[in-house]
Amino acid sequence: MKKRILLSFGMLSVFLFLTGCSEIKKPITSESTGFWNEYIVYPLSWLIKEGAHVLGGSYGLSLIVVTLLIRLVLLPLMIKQTKSSKAMQALQPEMKALKEKYSSKDQKTQQKLQQETMALFSKHGVNPMAGCFPLLIQMPILIGFYHAISRTREIAQDSFLWFDLGEKDPYYILPIIAGITTFIQQKLMMAGQEQNPQMAMMLWMMPIMIVVFAFNFPAALSLYWVIGNIFMIAQTYFIKGPDLKAQATGNAGGAKK
Repeated sequence: MKKRILLSFGMLSVFLFLTGCSEIKKPITSESTGFWNEYIVYPLSWLIKEGAHVLGGSYGLSLIVVTLLIRLVLLPLMIKQTKSSKAMQALQPEMKALKEKYSSKDQKTQQKLQQETMALFSKHGVNPMAGCFPLLIQMPILIGFYHAISRTREIAQDSFLWFDLGEKDPYYILPIIAGITTFIQQKLMMAGQEQNPQMAMMLWMMPIMIVVFAFNFPAALSLYWVIGNIFMIAQTYFIKGPDLKAQATGNAGGAKK
């Protein structure tokens, strides 16, 4: 969990750095050069523009469709992340037993605890860092969306619902929804796991950071984040929902007895 928190801070710092780079003022076209422009920014810009042509000129609707397409492409990875979360949940009793067994804080004992924990993960085929992989992949896409929107005049100047895609949400509705949906999505991912202070901090820290950043970036980015979160909430519910319902029923039955 510590590594995930540090990774989240690191990736968001990279996001802030790249969104402020000098190329942000240069229009993106098929003639733009460089790996970043040719393989990430321009393809996203092209997809959004082509989608808008099909959808009657609405870049907002096109952005929603492209977001869903990207989520579908990432779906196998996200399912793997959710299943890894379920596997980690199943290992909680054994991990708790190991912590009690190696409760001493001296370096030798803590090294032994780490070795035993990694052996437990290896035995059950669980990768504790699997939950970080989607974040690593999503961050370049998010930055790419920022560049595609800001550097494509047609997209940046288009309006959708109550906001301009290239400007901040004037009523801050989307940033708040982005934070709420981030909280719900993380809550579902952590459901059934043994809670600790680090997990509690992560549960609140990420939504707050998303809201703060969304206040200062184009509304189209908040739209991308909201649609992506709703997709993730539905996916997580369908994968973990039956287990959580069974667990809740079992707890209720036990309490009744």
